[in-house]
Amino acid sequence: METQTSSRQTTSSKEDFLPIQGTDYIEFYVGNAKQAAHYYKTAFGFQSVGYAGLETGLKDRASYVIRQGKITLVLTSPLNSKSPISEHIKKHGDGVKIIAFLVDDAQKSFEETVRRGAKVYQEPMVETDDNGTVKRAGIYTYGETVHMFVERRNYSGIFLPGFEKWESEYNPSEIGLKYVDHCVGNVELGQMNTWARFYEDVLGFKNLITFDDKDISTEYTALMSKVMMNGNGRIKFPINEPANGKKKSQIEEYIEFYEGAGCQHIAVATDNIIETVTQMRQRGVEFLYVPGTYYDTVPERVGKIKEDLATLKRLGIMADRDDEGYLLQIFTRPVEDRPTLFYEIIQREGATSFGKGNFQALFESIEAEQARRGTL
Repeated sequence: METQTSSRQTTSSKEDFLPIQGTDYIEFYVGNAKQAAHYYKTAFGFQSVGYAGLETGLKDRASYVIRQGKITLVLTSPLNSKSPISEHIKKHGDGVKIIAFLVDDAQKSFEETVRRGAKVYQEPMVETDDNGTVKRAGIYTYGETVHMFVERRNYSGIFLPGFEKWESEYNPSEIGLKYVDHCVGNVELGQMNTWARFYEDVLGFKNLITFDDKDISTEYTALMSKVMMNGNGRIKFPINEPANGKKKSQIEEYIEFYEGAGCQHIAVATDNIIETVTQMRQRGVEFLYVPGTYYDTVPERVGKIKEDLATLKRLGIMADRDDEGYLLQIFTRPVEDRPTLFYEIIQREGATSFGKGNFQALFESIEAEQARRGTL
């Protein structure tokens, strides 16, 4: 089987029973939200937005909201060992719990998806304060990950009712991150098609492109992936599963240490990847190593680009091209001690694909990291 691309990349508004405006926020369950917020502000340039905890009347958790461009992250920690959040962290370590969608009608979004087979996480709930009302409802997806539907057209507050403005004297500058490009989910062997059908049948997504083990493989490991996309193309979710190989793939390593399916990486977009990555390196973010020989083939494979190839090589930024244009991308090392969650920084110059031409180099870099960890 070869790479397959869907001939229908969007769904008309009449057919789209679940219109999604974009990613509203991504919530992480972490061991120490205060320290995690400091890290993301320092290393990634996120800005302080809101806080909820003991001081605001919460007794079981503390949450810090940070933002850059259209990217909103919520970092949440439990305040006691009996909290379900504690159990989540004990099992998975720090990781993504909620990928929230901004919708016009949370009630309808919930009812439509549950009617189609979604498992309920949270019934529709209205939250109110002096700034208006927000309605939220949630369903489960792969593993213990949740999709929350957020309706906030009647709300003017900083984030959600119950959050106060987070005033901070420590405010490192932003680094040019704009929006969430896509979120990648890792699922167990044999489960990729199951979850692809879930996104198609339950949420109305379409299969944008499929990669098999011939597309994404090295001598030692392989994986398969289906990229699912919503009707207007604003939400893209590649779903990965391991494929048979001589050694343990990155997907198997993730599932072993995360102890189940979950969000493997978040791709965030920038208009100037050279400046963004330069600042991230200066702030201590570690990236996967790209062999220097990779850049020998870039001019022939990618063609003319406006960026200086020597600069891309020095920073370890990869390049690829499709029929629509080219893209630049780079991947961080895992941002925590478990080899689970990492980030992709991406700059699209017309390209709508996912860097197929970089898969070989990327896999070899990941395998080198696995070998160092003794998990290959």
